[in-house]
Amino acid sequence: MKLQDQTILITGGAGFLGSVVVSKLVERGVAKAKIRRPRSREFDLRHWSDCQTVVRGVDLVIHLAAKVGGIGYNQTHAGELFYDNLMMSTQMMEAARQAGVKKYIAIGTVCAYPKFTPAPFREESLWDGYPEETNAPYGLAKKMALVQAQSYRQQYGFNAIYLLLVNLYGPGDNFDLISSHVIPALIRKVQEAKMKNLPFVEVWGTGRATREFLYVDDAAAGIIQATEMYDGAEPVNLGSGREISIEDLITTICRLMNYRGEIRWNLDKPDGQPRRRLDIARAKKFFNYAPTTDLETGLKKTIKWYLR
Repeated sequence: MKLQDQTILITGGAGFLGSVVVSKLVERGVAKAKIRRPRSREFDLRHWSDCQTVVRGVDLVIHLAAKVGGIGYNQTHAGELFYDNLMMSTQMMEAARQAGVKKYIAIGTVCAYPKFTPAPFREESLWDGYPEETNAPYGLAKKMALVQAQSYRQQYGFNAIYLLLVNLYGPGDNFDLISSHVIPALIRKVQEAKMKNLPFVEVWGTGRATREFLYVDDAAAGIIQATEMYDGAEPVNLGSGREISIEDLITTICRLMNYRGEIRWNLDKPDGQPRRRLDIARAKKFFNYAPTTDLETGLKKTIKWYLR
């Protein structure tokens, strides 16, 4: 698919990931006039009529809009995360189908995988168990987009693809301690400890859980490559292919930020899923996906942006 010839709708296009996707599309020669970015203050994608409105005259939809957060936010907003994400994704895909959209890119999440998936997570394991409890409502809501995409392809011949992303990070991330993911939360905690001369930072869990992180520019590049080159029914992982323990992560962040205080583990808080690491062989095979930003380089850029 030649993206330069398409009118492209990007939901969540003003957000953390969406703004980078837009920038990369422009770099590839897509005219800004051909990129539509409906704002949440004008269109509520939980409402059917708004979904119908935003897809009119569109060739291609990249559905990035989502309600997200870390473990704590998932625990306290489980109902909202389930309902809002399910309604947005289900109605957007149906509206796109009815409007005759040529291609639809649905974005899933590593949270959809079973709690005890063998690492590295392969797409074939996606239905082998129930997700980790703290983020299961969010993960299952996002997982339904895969069912919808495959069933629409079967009945209507609708070209919808489904990409599974790990936790993203990078400049422009959400650093709110209530709703952020782990990397921005830890960066903010360490900076506040430095500013207040605190002797320690508190981190949830045991530190033994592992996570995989993907720099936002690499995620945006992978989404665009899949949009151009992949038309299959099967889900495809997008990640870095590398995992790190939370203990090693906070140690690295403290080193990069020159903080020498103690790390205290709050054992009353959950670790979440024990391990997370994706197998990205399918993405490499189908659309030549290869992330280029290693974690330490990405962390340095993220910290620099936050401090500025």
